Amino acid sequence: MREPAFWHGPASLNSHLLKPLGALYGAIAAQRLQRKGLHAGIPVLCVGNYHVGGAGKTPTVLALAKLLGELGETPVVLSRGYGGALRGPVRVDPARHAASDVGDEPLMLAGHLPIVVSRNRADGVPLARARGATVILMDDGFQSPAVVKDASLIVIDSGRGIGNGQVFPAGPLRAPLRPQLARTDALIVVGDGTAAAPVAAEIAAQGKPVLSAHLKPDAAAVAKLRGQRVLAFAGIGDPGRFFNTLRAAGIEVVEQRAFADHHPYSQGEIEGLIVEAKRDGLTLVTTEKDLVRLRDRAQQIVLFAVTLEFDDPALLRKFVAEQLFKARERP
Repeated sequence: MREPAFWHGPASLNSHLLKPLGALYGAIAAQRLQRKGLHAGIPVLCVGNYHVGGAGKTPTVLALAKLLGELGETPVVLSRGYGGALRGPVRVDPARHAASDVGDEPLMLAGHLPIVVSRNRADGVPLARARGATVILMDDGFQSPAVVKDASLIVIDSGRGIGNGQVFPAGPLRAPLRPQLARTDALIVVGDGTAAAPVAAEIAAQGKPVLSAHLKPDAAAVAKLRGQRVLAFAGIGDPGRFFNTLRAAGIEVVEQRAFADHHPYSQGEIEGLIVEAKRDGLTLVTTEKDLVRLRDRAQQIVLFAVTLEFDDPALLRKFVAEQLFKARERP
């Protein structure tokens, strides 16, 4: 899905006309948040966001998994497997599964740590535990009541914030903001923009931590691309952020192509990009999430990977350790 421009602009006629549908959707979503879910029996940390589209959840999941490992935990990621055909529960195997089976984000994550895909998240809990999980790390699912969360860490992009603040389809919010704020245990603000400042102020006023973080490009990828002219393409929640990250790293982006999030590239589209790049003497560059959908063409495309780095890693470590302790103290 490609986000409409009015979601991230000033008040518009489109937004106004869709407000009644947004109110209905929001009422259903808010009621759904009240449902009781399954207690996993081990701590559950959820990485989510308030709105549809990208905000940096996947790099956050990887950063938290690394931290949990340092704390002596064995995290297993639980995902709904958006975009995949398999209902699960199934452990993702990069040697056996394709993005069309399990979704692009789970397949990408499976290259780094164990991940279970289950259309019904509660059904995936026993498999995650059977794989040795001491902590379940939920990739998305903040608005889903299926599994009880011990802590929810919400990721927000500092440049886009919550857009026009309206509920889908009038805006990008998945549910009314107020009940989502009440269920937030920590807010992670990615980047140096100011659009997320009002939300961050509300979370801080509740006495909950607001953590600042930045996307750091892979040094090897930067070195490989420096001095080259590139054609960058991405089918993620916010392609513009990817293009801006390339430019901020000193990469000359001559051409850029934005596709909808989770876009299933056709052979013709990829052939067209390859031909265009060769014709104009450009290097094709894309994200890690896009590249897992393009295995057959991976050797002709340069991967530009990023990691999420926290400005105050000690604060994150303290928060996570406290949440794990509290979860294990609960009856």
